[in-house]
Amino acid sequence: MNVHDREEINTKLLDEFTDTLWLEDGLSRNTLTSYRSDLELLGEWLAKQSPDKYSLIEATHPDLLAFLATRISLQTKASTISRTLSSIKRFYRFLLRQGKILIDPSLNIDRPKVPRYLPGSLTETEVEALLSTPDITHPLGFRDRTMLEVLYATGLRVSELVELKLSQISLDMGVVRVTGKGTKERLVPLGEEALDWVSDYIKKTRSSLLNNHVTDKLFVTTRGDAMTRQAFWYLVKRYAAQASISKPLSPHTLRHAFATHLLNHGADLRVVQLLLGHADISTTQIYTHVARERLKQIHTKHHPRG
Repeated sequence: MNVHDREEINTKLLDEFTDTLWLEDGLSRNTLTSYRSDLELLGEWLAKQSPDKYSLIEATHPDLLAFLATRISLQTKASTISRTLSSIKRFYRFLLRQGKILIDPSLNIDRPKVPRYLPGSLTETEVEALLSTPDITHPLGFRDRTMLEVLYATGLRVSELVELKLSQISLDMGVVRVTGKGTKERLVPLGEEALDWVSDYIKKTRSSLLNNHVTDKLFVTTRGDAMTRQAFWYLVKRYAAQASISKPLSPHTLRHAFATHLLNHGADLRVVQLLLGHADISTTQIYTHVARERLKQIHTKHHPRG
């Protein structure tokens, strides 16, 4: 098998795989891209082992074990290896279901244990400092402040925030209809503060930013385009620096602050799960120690022997 044939086979298989995932599960573009990147990495590794032979369809159980061992030797994070293995397992289950292979080479390969830890968050004071940083006398600053307010008030993923359309906001009901992972929808309250910012942004600021351009996206740039995840993340880091927040930040920082602060103020873990759009409560359980600390405080304060 020459290089061209191998690459053509791999590309065709990955196209079929990602198309099927999109049609059957409605997975997001970002998730599909991650799956494809993981499998392309495997394909490149296989080609190096035997340049004249290996396509993805020919991988064996020992090949996959050796590939993962190589990733571990490069000190790749356990969470990344776990995600890569998930991509591999799903891909070979797909090939087996399609009748393209007779044996699934990914069987009996266990995922590495990934430590569960509470993601970095901000205190309520730090959030207030971050939110107050944009210059709201300028249309772009007003847009940025509104985006930060919505993100903190709803716990949306950054990708969900930048993809919001005008039709997903109900000013009368004070809710936002979010399309999350797997195209699952959920209704999330905005809260009075964020609702006021969104209302003023739509009525007074958005049209001036569009400058006669037309789009259905809620948050726009001066070019009339939707804000990208990367551009918004750059803004968050810039405003955090201006607010003298030195903690390491991630694109999910305000999402984690949303969940943590809700639990600190007595919210139930199941409610937080629904608001975050987690399909499984186990995903939300990284916040359980926050809930436990809250219960301890309540017990200490109110129990006669606390």
